[in-house]
Amino acid sequence: MILQSLVKHYETLARKGLVTLKGWCSAKVSYGIDLRKDGTVRGIVCLKQEEIRGKKTVWVPQNITVPQMVARSSGVSANFLCDNSKYLLGVDKDGSSGRVKECFEAARKLHLDNLKTAHGEMAQALKAFFSGWEPDKARECADLDAQWEEITAAGNLIFVMGPQYAQEDPEIREIWETILQESEGERDGICLVTGQKAEITRIHTVIKGVQGAQSSGAALVSFNAPAFESYGKEQSYNAPVGKYAAFAYTTALNYLLSQRKYVFQFGDTTVLFWAESGEEAYQEAFFFSIEPEIDNQESVRGVFAALKENRPVVIDDIRLNPDQKFFILGLSPNAARLSVRFYYEDSFGKILENLDRHYKRMEIVRPSWDDMEYLGVNRMIQQTVNQNSRDKKPKPNMASAALQAILSGGNYPESLYSNVLIRIRSEQGRVTRGRAAIIKAYLLKNKKVLEKEGAFVKLNEETNDRAYVLGRIFAVLEAIQEDANRGINATIRDKYFNSASAAPATIFPVLFKLKNSHIRKLENPGARVNYEKLITELMGKIDEFPLRLSLEEQGKFDLGYYHQVQKRYEKKEEK
Repeated sequence: MILQSLVKHYETLARKGLVTLKGWCSAKVSYGIDLRKDGTVRGIVCLKQEEIRGKKTVWVPQNITVPQMVARSSGVSANFLCDNSKYLLGVDKDGSSGRVKECFEAARKLHLDNLKTAHGEMAQALKAFFSGWEPDKARECADLDAQWEEITAAGNLIFVMGPQYAQEDPEIREIWETILQESEGERDGICLVTGQKAEITRIHTVIKGVQGAQSSGAALVSFNAPAFESYGKEQSYNAPVGKYAAFAYTTALNYLLSQRKYVFQFGDTTVLFWAESGEEAYQEAFFFSIEPEIDNQESVRGVFAALKENRPVVIDDIRLNPDQKFFILGLSPNAARLSVRFYYEDSFGKILENLDRHYKRMEIVRPSWDDMEYLGVNRMIQQTVNQNSRDKKPKPNMASAALQAILSGGNYPESLYSNVLIRIRSEQGRVTRGRAAIIKAYLLKNKKVLEKEGAFVKLNEETNDRAYVLGRIFAVLEAIQEDANRGINATIRDKYFNSASAAPATIFPVLFKLKNSHIRKLENPGARVNYEKLITELMGKIDEFPLRLSLEEQGKFDLGYYHQVQKRYEKKEEK
């Protein structure tokens, strides 16, 4: 399913001219080796480009189309016309050692063999270079010596003659296409992706751009031990994928990962997404809907309103089709390989509808200083993380399961709810807007225990739910203590919140004794009367203090506490 949809996406991108054709790939190239006609090195040309990243302007390698590069994990294997300094110059930062010379000799043999029948100016210069270049004398080239550290820093190099790149020479391109055709038919089989007979790929091209994976790339399909062999089939012959399909899916995946503005990190998972039509407008609409910012909340509101009213959604003058097929893929690093955390496909409109329903469930009263109407999925999942820890990544399985539940409209994972409760307990009752919203959404979707969504957006003064009312009472008792002891550093929340939400019968009698002491200190008689009336009203909603509260009831306790606290500050904020 995943490979098939990626192959289709490659074909869509190819029709738009956005990706390379079979036998070619896009590589990040830092420098060009400028050759004279006789094969000697005229100089080194910097091919990096300026790019704005945040507030800084940096120089980054340029993406250039080059002959398909090999998948290299160990050993010596040269690329044609594009490689690092070890292969094309026979040097690394320390000079020319034994293994580096082996790399250069492999590149020398490859280029001389491939170009033996060529007679063009560019090909003759390349053959002369590889025949006469001596790695031990590399520093005699002034340009190379002056930029030694940068050139030998594992970046890719290509060959140029003035403004022309070697791989753009018509004769060389024709030779490369011929080599590709001659190499086909080595081991045929039925491709699992296309269902057609094709040459099977032994090693798949690596995928680059997944955060946490090796910088050189990681494989999505890979077998590297006898334990994975079946019926004597080694390496990727275990999962027979034709050369065309392997090239297509890896090219599409690398292209999607290169679109950094449409890729986001969710815990340890790199999430990428695309529409079947290949239109970027769908990616843009999805991205700002799932990760809203202060400045695009109006756009998010407009998208959801249009879907609800059956009006067309227009992004960059492109009318979005709600029935357009949309794909979402989550990849995580696993040594030299990639793990698929989740894969989801549905109509674009259905995915946005599920996202809108999630935001409705998450809607809750918030402090006046909080301007974020929509709590994006990344901000939501960060509510389960200790913000004082060095590693602020949420638990991987929980994060990916929560995202899939939101997109598909399914139940939230139990671990999301339990992790929020754990975070609240570990921080002595710190119930934030995000944590309260997660509790409300979970109880609505998974447990169906709240009467209706709108009733618990803010303080529900009508409900008699015992756990919810207990949370309200605790918030009132804390307010009495704070009003009686202005500037107090620690309140009953710091000492009693966890035990009060778990074992009310044990703790609340203690809290009421403290309340009687605190309320006598209030200087304002009207405040004393108001607090007593409120406590009496709330106590009338419950018959007794329960011995224990279940996890579900503890969530209601936290929700009641949060709502009552926000109600307390409501009038002050309005003034």
